Amino acid sequence: MAGSGLRAACGIVSAGLALGIAELVAVPIAAGSAPMTALGSTVIDHTPADLREWTISTFGTGDKTVLFIAMGVVAVLAAAIAGLVERPARPLGSVILAGFGVVVVVAALGRPGAGWTWALPTVVGVVAAIAVLRVLVRRAAVPAVDTDAETGGAQFDRRRIVRGIAGVGVAAAVSGFLGRALGTRVHSVASERAQVRLPPPAAPAPPVDPAADLRIPDLAPYLTGNDDFYRIDTALSLPQVGTEDWSLRIHGMVDREIRLSYADLSGRRSVERLVTLTCVSNPVGGDLIGNASWLGYRLDELLAEAGPHPDADMVLSHSIDGFTAGSPLATLTDGRDALLAVGMNGQPLPVEHGYPARLVVPGLYGYVSATKWVTELEITRFDRAQAYWTERGWSARGPIKTGTRIDTPRGRVAAGRVTVAGVAWAQHRGINAVEVQIDDGPWQSAQLAAEPSVDTWRQWRFDWDAAAGNHTVRARATDGSGAVQTAEVADVVPDGASGYPARMVRVG
Repeated sequence: MAGSGLRAACGIVSAGLALGIAELVAVPIAAGSAPMTALGSTVIDHTPADLREWTISTFGTGDKTVLFIAMGVVAVLAAAIAGLVERPARPLGSVILAGFGVVVVVAALGRPGAGWTWALPTVVGVVAAIAVLRVLVRRAAVPAVDTDAETGGAQFDRRRIVRGIAGVGVAAAVSGFLGRALGTRVHSVASERAQVRLPPPAAPAPPVDPAADLRIPDLAPYLTGNDDFYRIDTALSLPQVGTEDWSLRIHGMVDREIRLSYADLSGRRSVERLVTLTCVSNPVGGDLIGNASWLGYRLDELLAEAGPHPDADMVLSHSIDGFTAGSPLATLTDGRDALLAVGMNGQPLPVEHGYPARLVVPGLYGYVSATKWVTELEITRFDRAQAYWTERGWSARGPIKTGTRIDTPRGRVAAGRVTVAGVAWAQHRGINAVEVQIDDGPWQSAQLAAEPSVDTWRQWRFDWDAAAGNHTVRARATDGSGAVQTAEVADVVPDGASGYPARMVRVG
């Protein structure tokens, strides 16, 4: 029998072929039916909050890449074991591959919108993998005709086994690449999005005062570009939803159910507003926050047409990928610029930010409001329904806490005049003041940039006469109501981080 290394390789390439063939079979079905995507999405849905937050805090927006790598490592180890234990008369490795297939099929069939066909990619891929593994193992067990000159024993033709493994490996790589490439091409809405022409806003946002952007090196610009805007969501594979297929259903505790197509929106009054979005996973001083100009349609007007019942207090928004967010009904109807958004910074929404439509709500963390690829608004009550993250231990309502961040200085600076600068936010309340503390000294007022909207962050700067040595710089903000940012240190779970941002600066 061939050595353990070759047997492990047999298992690995067989499993690789299963994944490659599955990618091809998934092309006409759905991108989400491919094994790694279906299983990864299920893993995300069942990841404990603490582990999720550790992953985000450690890897930021690369969390999904890390998940794919981790699943790949586990798959390789499991496949290697399958190869090691497989024998012509004892197909234990085949049993392992079959067991993996069962797990993935269950995961695939449990995904939102899945039908029975979602099982086919995994079933076809695993059947092919088992067949190939059996062939490779039988080949590895058959000795060559030649005998060893010293012992007279039959020797195994390692070259023949290696050629077989290499051939299967190439087939796995080619099928996987073709499947992923074809799937992206078939399901992508990129070309459609490029043809979308946004309506001119009936109520455009006021021009941004140039004084809102201090234009200090290393300070985040007032407006965040689409490519630089943070992305945190539960979608492992980006939903590809065309405008012809999209609709929004408003139902539940309403006088009349409403369903709107994308074409229906064109006849409605659109508005453009500046709104800063913040992720509840943003640590103190973190960068999971961004400011953009959004084009869309007022949610209070859409909800009013449906006629919410007087005892309703929640809007449970549904994404096409199964995510839900529970927003207080009062927050969406109190006059703030809560939007069903279709545009971002003058362009149709990028796919990764919710194309063709998403929710944007000033003053609420994204996990209770900023639903991407939104398809339903269900009017209900907090005591009757729970959203995706509240089921996992997060607070139900998620108002944004007053916060600030120090963007500069970074690293070592020369003694003398040093500019300390950053951004502060308290969406829908605005920022009245920012103060800076050097070491344990007194709090000193920073200079504020202009504030085009209370729904966005506000830049600030503080000029510091820095002496040589190591220093700790802290900052705190005061919101529009006069409340000072709390010094109480809290983790992001269950309702957002708090505390003062601090930066160590070496001067000299």
